[in-house]
Amino acid sequence: MNGFYNRILKIDLGKRIFSIDIVGDEILEKYLGGKGFASYLLYELNPVGVDPLDPSNCLIFATGPVTKSAIWGSSRYGVFTKSPQTGFYSESYSGGKTPEAIDACGFDAIVIRGKSADPTVLTIHPESVDFHEAGDIWGMDTFQAEDAVIARFTIEDSGFKKPGAVVIGPAGENLVRFSVIENDYWRSAGRTGVGTVMGSKKLKAILFQGDRKRLLYDDSSVREFSRKIAGESRDNPGVKAYKAMGTPMMVKIMNQANAFPTRYWSEGNYKHWEKISADALHERCRVKPHACPKCFMACGRMTTVQQGRHAGLKLEGPEYETIYAFGGLCLIDSIEEIAHLNDICDRLGMDTISAGNLCAFTIEAAKQGRIDYKINYGDVDAIAELLNKIAYRESIGDILARGIRFAAKEWNMEDVAVHVKGLEPPGYDPRALKGMGLAYATSDRGACHLRSTFYKPELSGLIDPDIIEGKAKLFIDFEDRLTIFDTLILCRFYRDLYPWKQLIEIINSITGLKLDQKTLQEKAAIISTLVRRFNLREGLKPEDDRLPKSLHKALRDTSQTITEEELDFMLKDYYNLRGWDKKGVV
Repeated sequence: MNGFYNRILKIDLGKRIFSIDIVGDEILEKYLGGKGFASYLLYELNPVGVDPLDPSNCLIFATGPVTKSAIWGSSRYGVFTKSPQTGFYSESYSGGKTPEAIDACGFDAIVIRGKSADPTVLTIHPESVDFHEAGDIWGMDTFQAEDAVIARFTIEDSGFKKPGAVVIGPAGENLVRFSVIENDYWRSAGRTGVGTVMGSKKLKAILFQGDRKRLLYDDSSVREFSRKIAGESRDNPGVKAYKAMGTPMMVKIMNQANAFPTRYWSEGNYKHWEKISADALHERCRVKPHACPKCFMACGRMTTVQQGRHAGLKLEGPEYETIYAFGGLCLIDSIEEIAHLNDICDRLGMDTISAGNLCAFTIEAAKQGRIDYKINYGDVDAIAELLNKIAYRESIGDILARGIRFAAKEWNMEDVAVHVKGLEPPGYDPRALKGMGLAYATSDRGACHLRSTFYKPELSGLIDPDIIEGKAKLFIDFEDRLTIFDTLILCRFYRDLYPWKQLIEIINSITGLKLDQKTLQEKAAIISTLVRRFNLREGLKPEDDRLPKSLHKALRDTSQTITEEELDFMLKDYYNLRGWDKKGVV
């Protein structure tokens, strides 16, 4: 089928064997690849009720039908599994150069099962998989590991394109529940603990290298579409803003909206936000815009710290979410220090959103006398030390490495802990942006902004942040369209450039399928229902689709709130529009 390889690679790490299976057009046409196809495989292949760290839990890598094409925003891959952080459905995405190397191996999905007896590196090519001992690479940080794997296992003069590698750090090796998979140094499949599943399989890294390319239905139309989008977007304000300031520009926007989570979710505005804003980053550090392949936005910030004790530190970032997590929640008022903590998390292989939330939670626990541990808001060195303790599971770090639910129960702070389904929220407070409350509550992977990016219509004035009537209907439109994004595996920052009409044009020219908006919405609903069924069979209960009690308390500085009744209204409306029963059961 055009746009697909019609091939799945299945790997058994324990037996050190692999097989290449052919997949029929009917499945690919139904699920459209990427998230849709990988979710189907996860539902079919994962044992019911399997422990996320059990060898039989599948770890699935997928690219989309647009990968390696001329479509802007297409250099991304997805990872799908059962989350060790939440116990439910897990999806995580990453960009950079590596997605095109994954795709060049010629598979629509790669399914990894089993567990190696010893630390292992896989090398994957279009017709082969090799298993390599990796005892000397095990223990390396993510940067060291990526360098070692590429230097050691790249095949030269074979006709293969440049390789790409995905790796885990010490956090993944030590089964920290929120560890990430990293590539291209700073790109991360960063949420829900996909790196933990990789670590549980004793899989340190995978190197991808190949020469395959998807056959497109109408390549000339694809290229013409991309030329047109690039031309039309040249003066687009959003494109200009991302290229000029990147995601740190959200620091100012969210503080002005009183939705910037501060002092562990007790306030919505940080009085020192200007010291950690995009302007501060660009004024105090040397910053260059940086783009993934097939991208003209260049939202990445290649940053070099120029002053202070971290002078000379280089990284891509920090992104908005890292700034909010350490700057807002932990009250750190130095962009250089946030960059330093970002670097620690990258090298250890930990999700910065969860890490920052847990550090702030620990600070709050210490201030309330729930634990005897020396740490305070703004104490960078204590926070840095805590991050290392978490990664290596030392003393208090072992408790936090098990995740927010475990720590909250251990410290008798379940009424204080902020999470949904065990996943901490990103930097958009639902008391100021009520639609984000619905987004967090209903997201299959736990509190997440990316499944719908619903902060966008609320901040832009498309819908009033305070109203609840009619919000679920608009939310579903956003959610469905971005589900199709994830079947193609497109970058979220192209959401304003690819409304339904453009998505239809992309899919028709890539695959030859003659689809319309109604059909795409139906496909998105099928995928959402499939994932919902996965979660229900894994034990999802109605109370899991709720916000924590602490987010129903008013913000101290603005008195804004989202009541349980308001959330319940939106949830019932959402369930009804999805065709589920009043408890969200399919």
